[in-house]
Amino acid sequence: MLIEMLENYKPEAHEEILFKNRMISFIEENPNCFDRSLEIGHITASAWLLNQDGSKALLMHHMKLDKWFQLGGHCDGNSDVLAVAIKEAQEESGILQISPVSRDIFDIDIHLIPANKKEKEHYHYDVRFLLQVTSNEEVVQNSESKELRWIGKTLNDLPTKIHSVVRMFNKWACN
Repeated sequence: MLIEMLENYKPEAHEEILFKNRMISFIEENPNCFDRSLEIGHITASAWLLNQDGSKALLMHHMKLDKWFQLGGHCDGNSDVLAVAIKEAQEESGILQISPVSRDIFDIDIHLIPANKKEKEHYHYDVRFLLQVTSNEEVVQNSESKELRWIGKTLNDLPTKIHSVVRMFNKWACN
């Protein structure tokens, strides 16, 4: 299913075209690509999460990596990346009522995760979806983040210059 989703995804950025081809090859070569136990890397799923009226997006200051990112995480064996993105957004925001704006891929990225006490250096093959809060629930921070912050469509609101986060911001803010 993910290969079909990737084949249907039409990225405009040159780097995403390269990521798409690498990701398809990675999936085809690694049947256990959704398992974190695959030491060279694994598929992850993320959310560009919008508030109820779509005017703001939620970012998290990641506790371990000490950087600002979109919400997301490991698939842990689940090949339904959209379901994983929703689950991760719920867990990391504390908001339960979250739905996809579209079931199509919003963005993809491949990035290197540095070695830590538990894992060797490895790659995350990240599939990202545009999701939206469908209730009036408030954000509840968990232990994975130092801070959660709603940002508007002004580039000055973006607390990071990480290229893939800026790319998602631009896709959202320019529509």
